[in-house]
Amino acid sequence: MADVANHRTSRTGSEPSTAELVQRATEQVSRLVRDELALARAELTQKGKHAGIGIGLFGGGGALALYGLGALVAAVILLLALVMPAWLGALIVAVALFLVAGILALIGKKQVSQAVPPVPVATVRSVRADVDTVTAAVRDRGRA
Repeated sequence: MADVANHRTSRTGSEPSTAELVQRATEQVSRLVRDELALARAELTQKGKHAGIGIGLFGGGGALALYGLGALVAAVILLLALVMPAWLGALIVAVALFLVAGILALIGKKQVSQAVPPVPVATVRSVRADVDTVTAAVRDRGRA
């Protein structure tokens, strides 16, 4: 970008020729596109990692909720079959499992929310800045 903004002269000492300007622009656009793609790839990799962690935690929370349901069913069965303290123990286990499942689900939700939207926001912002810089340089060159 610095080459476009700075008015470098050609080998003859005058303004650069159109061919030289086109060649420079082609090289700069190619480098810019490669750099922006690398930035987008890195940003999407990070968001994918957050989504994977969040989905795993949601799955863990769901599995624990299933165990909690099983323990709750066992508590109801024990309560109906024998009115003894055994049901109280099963009920306490069920409540504890549901609490852990809720905590895991909340953490998983937070992780997934960090991964969306799956648009590389920083890259889009950078590309817009690049386009604005090139536009301003072309506009300034047209006035000179």
